[in-house]
Amino acid sequence: MTRQVPALVATRRHIHAHPELAGAEFETTALVHRRLTEIGLRPRLLPKGNGVICDIGAGDGPLVAFRADLDALPMTDGKDVDYRSTVPGVCHACGHDAHTTILLGLAPLLARLVDRGRLPGRVRLIFQPAEEAVPSGAPEVIEAGGLDEVSSIFAVHCAPQLPVGSVGVRTGPLTAASATLEVRLGGPGGHTARPHLTTDLIDLLGRVAVDLPAQLARRMDPRWPVSVVWGAVHAGVAFNAIPAQGYLRGTVRSLHREAWQDAGEIIAKLVSDLVSGTGADVEVEYVRGFPPVVNDKHATDLISAAAARGLGPENVFEAEVSMGGEDFSYYLERVPGSMIRLGVAPPGATAWCDTHHPGFDIDERSIEYGVRLLAHTALAALGAPPPADTGGAR
Repeated sequence: MTRQVPALVATRRHIHAHPELAGAEFETTALVHRRLTEIGLRPRLLPKGNGVICDIGAGDGPLVAFRADLDALPMTDGKDVDYRSTVPGVCHACGHDAHTTILLGLAPLLARLVDRGRLPGRVRLIFQPAEEAVPSGAPEVIEAGGLDEVSSIFAVHCAPQLPVGSVGVRTGPLTAASATLEVRLGGPGGHTARPHLTTDLIDLLGRVAVDLPAQLARRMDPRWPVSVVWGAVHAGVAFNAIPAQGYLRGTVRSLHREAWQDAGEIIAKLVSDLVSGTGADVEVEYVRGFPPVVNDKHATDLISAAAARGLGPENVFEAEVSMGGEDFSYYLERVPGSMIRLGVAPPGATAWCDTHHPGFDIDERSIEYGVRLLAHTALAALGAPPPADTGGAR
């Protein structure tokens, strides 16, 4: 394992410097396909050509899958490093470059085990497009047969809150269900000296922004709390003119699938009630994103034990619930599995940039630890002895 670490770091840096947005991951896909083919594997492209599925091993035994995501975010890279993004306005600020590299590091280890007759089953590597988009790439993978015959599925996600060499595990909900919300208001517009002769849209937008989250909390089952947070508000350009159009945009998040499904209809009714009688035209658009990631207990126990063997039990922690969204949830609705948080912060770091921040980066030693973790997980899921050549605990 140690011998391939410099090459894996170089691969991660190349991907980081050449990011691609959701739906356009063709060069990254070509790199993944080439690397897998070079070690004698037979990867297949997804129908659109921007994702890869690769099976390792043979026979009728269990099939365990691992997922990585390929896409980057539409934001400018704020780091001053040699591998800074070369694509204006596009950046790997969520660690997908590391996720992809970890699976590329896992592939030759598993291939060698096959050659030695030590892989009692099959492993599927899924390099998925469009995790950051809505609609996302997981349903495309599933439609292309990515979960056919799969008995369990696992993934890592970079966690800058945890030091390198450690992991966070959690049974049950790990991330929230998400949806986007847009409220558009319209009216005749007019002079700010005479608001009584028109519809004061900015006042209405303010009322909706403040009152909707509070009202929603009273309309939802209290066992299913829902978070509404606004990210954009716009109306007007002149200080003395009441605008004719305005909008609010934000996100709706919940750890409960039922709340995620029901909130859209309730929000539309609440907005209508809040502006009723004002003369404003109103449109509400609620678009469901991803369901919550809910980790299976058995799968989480398995990857937690694998992490303890590969990294040392003192480096396995309970992960906190995140209100972020992750489309790994689509896989978990079909087969048992677990997502694990992979520590990427330098030891002793007192300040770090969160994911989706222009300055986000990783301690690249996390790549080796991620490979080691997944190798132990694969063999545990297949009922095989732990690997002897991936390194011991730190």
